[in-house]
Amino acid sequence: MRRLYPPFVPPFAQPTAPSAAALDDRSPVPGAVPADASDREWSLDELADAYAYPAADDPVRTGRTGWLRANMVSSMDGAAHHEGRSQPLSSAADMRIFGVLRSLADAVVVGAETVRQEGYRPARAREAFAARRAAAGQGPAPTIAVVTAGLGLDFSLPLFTAPLVPTLVLTGAGAPADRVNEARAAGVEVLFAGEGLGVDPARVAAVLAERGHTRLLTEGGPSLLGQFAAAGVLDEMCLSLAPVVAVGGAPRIMNGPAVAVPERFVLASVLEEAGFLFTRYRRS
Repeated sequence: MRRLYPPFVPPFAQPTAPSAAALDDRSPVPGAVPADASDREWSLDELADAYAYPAADDPVRTGRTGWLRANMVSSMDGAAHHEGRSQPLSSAADMRIFGVLRSLADAVVVGAETVRQEGYRPARAREAFAARRAAAGQGPAPTIAVVTAGLGLDFSLPLFTAPLVPTLVLTGAGAPADRVNEARAAGVEVLFAGEGLGVDPARVAAVLAERGHTRLLTEGGPSLLGQFAAAGVLDEMCLSLAPVVAVGGAPRIMNGPAVAVPERFVLASVLEEAGFLFTRYRRS
């Protein structure tokens, strides 16, 4: 794996003062680390440092309850999955980064349809991240928070019956009462993050922050991610670009009505391995 951005500049080649051209909007965002021009295997600690959440006092978090980042994979032609699953687009390096992002998060926010399609299971504790999580005041594994309107979920699945950390269900106050009661009878904690049938995406971070979850990771799917983006609450996008074409009618990584004005994000970093590009963008 090698870092392609920010660009590598050998120490002896650095100017004493930056030129005006170097100070445009393509400059690395705060927190970005220098490029590593060598192609080598990165340790989990190096990846964790590269993808660390911004500190609570980081200016980039001013006025925000927490930090919501997304992790998605896309084919070259924009498909978010192939035959209903994202796995065919992934790679060993992509799964390594996927695991690191999970291990850094307080909670993984995911839509009910993605839970069903991908066969979600409870997040597991990873010994490699135990000390890092303990130092950050986190539990042994991230909480899975499932976003659903109708609670059309099988509460007998291991995701709900055997998690290391209790799985949460986020819905609206107008959700079917019988399904809410069924979930609670199965021992699932149901949280309301909206007044209607489904969640208000702008309220998700605040509701989870009440449970101490401020470092948030969403894995989609495309509809949920589109809602977060349209509501203006998506802080960071970690997008893996796979060197494959899928064709077909698969959705893009975000689905939903067009926003009035496309929102600008700033490129934070790019890693590459075996032709896969692992990009990270932050809200500008």
